[in-house]
Amino acid sequence: MTPAKRPRFTPVKERNPVAVALVGLAALALVLYVAFNATNLPLVGGGTTYSADFSEAAGLDEGDEVRIAGVKVGEVTSVGLEGDRVKVAFRVRGPHTWIGDRTTAAIAIKTLLGSKYLALDPLGAGRQDPGSRIPLSRTTSPYDVTSALQDLGSTIDEVDTGQLAKSFETLSDTFKDSPPDVRTAVKGLSALSRTVSSRDAELARLLKGSEQLTKTLQTRKSSFETLIDDGGSLLGELKQRRTAVKALLSGSKALGKELNGLVADNEEQLRPTLKALGRVTDVLEENQGRLDRTLGLLGPYYRLMGNSLGNGRWFDSYLCGAIPRDFLPASARPEASCVPPRNGAYETKKGGVQ
Repeated sequence: MTPAKRPRFTPVKERNPVAVALVGLAALALVLYVAFNATNLPLVGGGTTYSADFSEAAGLDEGDEVRIAGVKVGEVTSVGLEGDRVKVAFRVRGPHTWIGDRTTAAIAIKTLLGSKYLALDPLGAGRQDPGSRIPLSRTTSPYDVTSALQDLGSTIDEVDTGQLAKSFETLSDTFKDSPPDVRTAVKGLSALSRTVSSRDAELARLLKGSEQLTKTLQTRKSSFETLIDDGGSLLGELKQRRTAVKALLSGSKALGKELNGLVADNEEQLRPTLKALGRVTDVLEENQGRLDRTLGLLGPYYRLMGNSLGNGRWFDSYLCGAIPRDFLPASARPEASCVPPRNGAYETKKGGVQ
């Protein structure tokens, strides 16, 4: 029985080049398609990115979880301030994760240490457009400090403390014949009412101050936003400067290595020169006193030379007694000597040059 022959593999160079080229182009197109659409692939893709507006970030940060019904379906990709609201961008993975056009989003507390996550409630008959944000009307923050203080001030301000005190007094009178435990509790309520009533002015000032504080924070919101933006710019500039300083230090280190190599390569040539320079330095140090005296004597000399040459290209000089006094006419003879004064007065002597 003759064994069946295995099909012989045909080398690529022996195949039809047109077919090989078409298969190669198709494979290349498939690879490019997968590369450009990797974020939309169901298993390895990044999913779909949505965004929502919140009144405040409330501690939510990039990388926090996104949950639907307690199940993690994605993560927060960015949290940034835009005007008077906070834009939160998040990515949802999985082809079967439904995000409706009425979906609500809330920042929820994950742990007692303050970790947060983004909770989604998928509502609506149509799918949410990734290009449009979930508005403020469909988002919730865990707390709003400004609104809470304003609501607290408005609520407590409407309380009639006097009427409240009378109510507690009435309760105390009503339960005065009750058992001791009940009377003690009512007396405590009565004391509490009197305390609240006596502190009415202080509470009013406190609430007024809280209201003023909230108004100030509200009016200064743009200043706080500018401050935060400027702080970000400052940090960015510091980061850039840090890179520049790091590059400078790296360059200095490289320069030091190059100089060490240069000195090592030229050590034999530089050693005699350095020794001669050392000897010259020793000689100068030994004669430092003489050099100081020489320089001290040269100072007046050069000062007088400067005075003589300072008026032009000639020497200004004064020759005292160049012509003897006896050879001068009587009318031209000076009464005083030409010798510079001593002790502030000229010597006056006749019969010779002084």
